[in-house]
Amino acid sequence: MSNRIKPSSGVSVSGTRWTRLGNKLRRDWQLYLLLLLPIAFVFIFKYAAYPGLRIAFMNYRPARGFAGSEWVGLGIFEKIFRDADFLRALKNSLMFNFLDLLIGFPVPILLALLLNELRFRRFKRLSQTILYLPHFLSWVIIASVSYQVFKPDTGLLNVVMKNAGMIDKGIPFLTEKNHWAATYLLMAVWQNMGWGSIIYLAAMTGISPELYEAATVDGAGRMRRIWHVTLPGIRATMVTLLILNLGRVMGSNFERLSAFGNVNVREYQYQLAIYIYEKGLAGGNFSNATAVGLFQSLVGFLLVLSADRFAKSMGESGLI
Repeated sequence: MSNRIKPSSGVSVSGTRWTRLGNKLRRDWQLYLLLLLPIAFVFIFKYAAYPGLRIAFMNYRPARGFAGSEWVGLGIFEKIFRDADFLRALKNSLMFNFLDLLIGFPVPILLALLLNELRFRRFKRLSQTILYLPHFLSWVIIASVSYQVFKPDTGLLNVVMKNAGMIDKGIPFLTEKNHWAATYLLMAVWQNMGWGSIIYLAAMTGISPELYEAATVDGAGRMRRIWHVTLPGIRATMVTLLILNLGRVMGSNFERLSAFGNVNVREYQYQLAIYIYEKGLAGGNFSNATAVGLFQSLVGFLLVLSADRFAKSMGESGLI
C-alpha cells in the first residue's frame, strides 16, 4: 500500500491554498489596499524606467524620440571618461563618500550602545526623539541653520568662542575648502546618526538576557558585557549595513551639495551630482546624465556583490 496521503472529499491541495488566500484577502483587504501605492511607486520609478537606460547608448534628442535618435554604442562613455571635469567629480565623490563611510558608519553603533545602556526610560525616550529628528529635516533647512551657526563673523559658534577668548578671528567653517569639508562631513553624521541607531537598537533587543546574566555571574563589568555580548550579537547587522553602505560610495546628493556649496569651496563641492546636473540635465544632454548614472549604479552593484562575497568568505552572513 502507498503511504501517500490523498486529499479527502475530492478537494485538491491547490484548491485549498487558493481558498486560504481568498480568506486572507477578505479579512485583511484594507492592508493589501494600502500596499498598492508603495508597490506602484517602486514599480513606476524603479522598474518601468529601465527601458530609458538605452539613452546612455544613443545621441538622444527629445524632439526625435527613441526612434529618431542615433545609436552611438559606447561613444558617450568614452567621451565622459576622457572629460577632465568628470575625473575631478569622480575623485571628489569617492573621497567624500569613503570619508562619510569611515566617519559616519561607527557613530550610530556607538550611539546605539550608549542608548542601550540607559536605564532611566523617560530620559532614554527623550534622547532618542531628539536624536531622530534631524533625519526628517531637508538639507536646505540644515544648511540654513548651519550658516547661522558657522558664519565667520556673526555665527553663533564663532561668537561664543570669541567671547570665551578661545579664538581672535572667526573660523571659516563654510567658506574655506578644508574647514568646509570637515563641516560638510560632520553635518551628515549629525543628521543620520540617530536614525541609523534604530536598526542597531532593534538588533540588540534580540540578544538573549541570559547571556548578560551569565556574563555578570562570571564577573564581567559593563564594558566587558558590551564587548563580549552586545557587539557579537549585532555583528551580522553591522556586516549587512556595511555592505549596503558600500553600494553608495559612488552616489552623490545634489540637494546636500547645492545647499552647502559656494564659489570658495568649488574644488571640493564639484562631485558627480553637480557634474550630472551641469553637463547633462541643465544643457539638455540627457545621454551624458544617463551614462554617468548608469556607471554609478553598475559600480555600486559590483561593490555590493564583492563585499557580500568577501563577508561570506570570512564566515559572516551576507545579503544573497
